[in-house]
Amino acid sequence: MNRAEYVDQVRSFNDYWDIVIVGGGATGLGCAVDAASRGYKTLLLEMADFAKGTSSRSTKLVHGGVRYLQQGDVSLVIEALHERGLMIQNAPHLVSHQSFIVPSYEWWNGPFYGIGMKVYDALAGKLGIKKSESLTKKEVLEKIPTLEPEGLRGGVIYYDGQFDDARLAINLAQTAADEGAIPLNYMKVKSLIKNGSGFVEGLVAQDHINGEEFKINARVVVNATGIFSDSILKMDDQGHQNMIQCAQGIHLVLDKEFLPGDAAIMVPHTDDGRVLFAVPWHGKAIVGTTDTPIDKPSLEPVALEEEIEFVLRHAKQYLAKNPERSDVQSVFAGLRPLVKPADAKNTSEISRSHHLQVSESGLVTIAGGKWTTYRKMAEDTIDQASVVAGLEFKKSGTKNLRIHGWLKNVDRSDAHSVYGSDRVAFDALLEEDESYKEKLHPALPFVVGEVIWALRNEMAQTLEDILSRRTRALLLNAKACVEMAEKVATIMADELGKDSDWIRSEVNEFNEIAKNYILD
Repeated sequence: MNRAEYVDQVRSFNDYWDIVIVGGGATGLGCAVDAASRGYKTLLLEMADFAKGTSSRSTKLVHGGVRYLQQGDVSLVIEALHERGLMIQNAPHLVSHQSFIVPSYEWWNGPFYGIGMKVYDALAGKLGIKKSESLTKKEVLEKIPTLEPEGLRGGVIYYDGQFDDARLAINLAQTAADEGAIPLNYMKVKSLIKNGSGFVEGLVAQDHINGEEFKINARVVVNATGIFSDSILKMDDQGHQNMIQCAQGIHLVLDKEFLPGDAAIMVPHTDDGRVLFAVPWHGKAIVGTTDTPIDKPSLEPVALEEEIEFVLRHAKQYLAKNPERSDVQSVFAGLRPLVKPADAKNTSEISRSHHLQVSESGLVTIAGGKWTTYRKMAEDTIDQASVVAGLEFKKSGTKNLRIHGWLKNVDRSDAHSVYGSDRVAFDALLEEDESYKEKLHPALPFVVGEVIWALRNEMAQTLEDILSRRTRALLLNAKACVEMAEKVATIMADELGKDSDWIRSEVNEFNEIAKNYILD
């Protein structure tokens, strides 16, 4: 992907785009893949970086949602389990099977969750993974030796999916480009353009890199901006009443020694009714999550002190080795874009189903949902958008569309396995210069060549793009990331032809963001 070339194409295009998508998270990128693969002339505009917001800050799970089954939202679970199977099939280099153990400390828990997981298995149908089983206390501790043994009666093992969210987002942008779409990051929508009848027929966008403004004509505009959906709806109608309720989830990243095996822990009911996960990921253990109502959307949400204490307290309850603040290598927060019904008492009760609407002006908005169902959300959205635009209807083909980088068998313990089929070209790049094989920091697996690769092939623009999303360094070890920031910025400056002022500015901006990922 080459951003400068894409900007040139937008600048020189003097016709109507079939579909313009606003938002470069999971949903927007999914819409771009779907629209372009149907043959529609497609443009995607993201105001920051791809997956900068919610879509890079998930629990890294591709799941049907055991909790939603408990809440009785069976239709969402069935849809999500089906989509989980398709994600594993279409992006096997990034999506894998993950075993989960539900430990039982109460006599009635075992049978209750054993039956619940059998229902979960059955709902997955032919796209299921492995069948769940009941485990004895001895079997549970063999699989998770660091689990708190006192009071443990046994447990249930079940299977779901796990993935790297930001890497999948980059691959979706590449897939959209492979299919003929133009995905552009750092292009902020300033206003909508309407014709004399009040119908949306385009928008004005500004390039954040050089300040240039573009007037873009579109047969239909899709609002897929997640937590910022209301701001686009207000461009359409100043009287719009907010429909998005942000709910914050935080995660603490610990060393692998706290969860040394391959299995994850799922506690379905903490003392305040939330779900707690402890999941192995990229050689670390991720523990979360919370469900805290937040009033205003933000690109850089910050973990609240009470959330950090909540996760630490519950981690100590279930892990034999008690994690302390000093053990936390990174803390990250994400905002879920929930579509609020009038009767929900708290955010954990709001459905994770998606919400699709068409305004009187023809603006199509897709909101809510979750990473696992991104493909189905996109299919439903483009079905609707093609009708609004008056395009020739073409059926979606994304059920069996291989995502860029598709590679069936990868070694998950290899940090570079995330490149999938691009690995051949990536390895060739490393051979161009011996310095490209040097590690960026002794505490992390990333090398100099990954910075070069991200700049040349993945449209990275800033230091934070590379350290947070092209690599996952910021999420894995925030202090190490700060220590290597200047080195990475210098490598970028050499590649991009930037000066020392640019390096200083990038490092300062990154450090401002990174301080919220570090627990003192």
